[in-house]
Amino acid sequence: MKTYRYGRWDGTLAEFSLAPEEVLDAMSRLLMEGLSVEQALEWMKRFGFQTTSFRVMGTEELRAELDQELEELRTRYHLRDSTREIRERLDDILRTEERAVLEEHGLESARLNDFLTRKHEERASLSAEIEAFGNWPFEDEDAGHDFLRLLDELDDLRKLERFVESHGADFRGPEAADYETAQTVRKRFEQISLTLRALAEGNLGSISPEQLEELLGNPDAARSLVLLRDMQKSLADRGLLRDARAELTPRAIRRLGAQALADVFASLPKDARGDHSMDARGGATPKPDETHAFRFGDPFDLDVVKTVFNGVLRSARGGAGAKIPVELEVEDFEVRELDYATRTTTVLLIDLSWSMSWEGRFGAAKRVALALDHMVRTRFPRDDFFVVGFSTRAKELQLRSLPEVTWDAGEPFTNLQAGLLVAERLIAKHPSKSPQILVITDGQPTAYYIGQQLHAELPMGLGSVSALAVGQTMKQVHRLTRLGVTINTFMLDDAPELVGFVERMTEVNRGRAFFTRPSELGSYVMLDFVSRRPGRR
Repeated sequence: MKTYRYGRWDGTLAEFSLAPEEVLDAMSRLLMEGLSVEQALEWMKRFGFQTTSFRVMGTEELRAELDQELEELRTRYHLRDSTREIRERLDDILRTEERAVLEEHGLESARLNDFLTRKHEERASLSAEIEAFGNWPFEDEDAGHDFLRLLDELDDLRKLERFVESHGADFRGPEAADYETAQTVRKRFEQISLTLRALAEGNLGSISPEQLEELLGNPDAARSLVLLRDMQKSLADRGLLRDARAELTPRAIRRLGAQALADVFASLPKDARGDHSMDARGGATPKPDETHAFRFGDPFDLDVVKTVFNGVLRSARGGAGAKIPVELEVEDFEVRELDYATRTTTVLLIDLSWSMSWEGRFGAAKRVALALDHMVRTRFPRDDFFVVGFSTRAKELQLRSLPEVTWDAGEPFTNLQAGLLVAERLIAKHPSKSPQILVITDGQPTAYYIGQQLHAELPMGLGSVSALAVGQTMKQVHRLTRLGVTINTFMLDDAPELVGFVERMTEVNRGRAFFTRPSELGSYVMLDFVSRRPGRR
């Protein structure tokens, strides 16, 4: 048995983590809008994401906060006097040494002349003036010791000089930075700049979380960095992402479907039933180990063992002991519970034309597809469920790739006829006595096939229809109706031409039509699928 010991958190970042499932849940919202897994991961890194327990800051927000730190440095300090202290120290050392040389060698000496030449020669920088005396044998011992200490700071002085030359004009604050403060400002500025560059390049592994927390004074920033840095690996380690490439695993897809189903059912009316509606006719399968006393009208499917046992108990209760052979009476009969399960073939047609990218339409449609897929697999495993996408053309969408499906950006036409043709082929391969097609679309047909030839036809004007496209689509609707296929349509636009077309299709097929907003689409589809699913065969 596992045991756990808990203690107070010591503040180290190694103790902080986020469940990979929470990361996947946050990713799902982006996948629903048509981003690929790779794009979703990149978006989350750049712009962050919200989980139930923590808001993860993205690299853009981290960069903005670091930029703000730089701006605060620029508006607080100026660097015009940053090397004054070193200048004064050098001047004091040289004055002391000059007196010592004069006393020791005299006014006309070559040594004094050499010293003065070095001292007064024009040089480009303060560090160059110090370097000029780097090999000078000091007469004054104290001045020599002070100069050695100055030489120890020469590298930092050069860095500060270069920094002031590059960035000094940007520092426009009222507060004069002395030498020590200026060096602190330089180091902080450079650390922030390096961190900004690493964030911009996505090189998160090169950034120290502890240093980031120190730079921003924000522990959430450091925690966010760790989460962003380890996000993809944690998903792979949990079996939600294939490590070699940004691809969801079946386990991750199941979770996305479950989440989509939960989101959809969360908006259903509270009194909506969660099972397919049934009547008492048709075939059934016995449930193992579940029985009840026989009632008039029940199918006479006796559980022989329990029936005989009931007879033995009844005779024993009579006081004369159990009789062999057992004489059974109606009250002894125990019948098996039956599972009245229906099997349906459902094809969901999703409009993939570019207009579906508007107003959250495509995300809502894809969420419904994932939810229906998950519901069928978990609650109605005997059903066959397929998803078909249609724009200018139509294609079956593999369920494992649903999370990454997006609209066809370069396909402006709506070929519902092609979608219905693909649906018919799928239903023919997986026949049932209650096939149905669910259509989610935001536009009237504008493309169609005649034989193998693809045609596209835009409406002639505002509010008009594509007559040939509508005509060919209606031919396919008539064909499916004769085959006993029910077509239910969910419209995401209330344009008169779309409404008129759907009314014609519904009149022919005797299916149902809904107008709904993207936010309500899931409720409509789920209510229709759950409460209106055809009866048993």
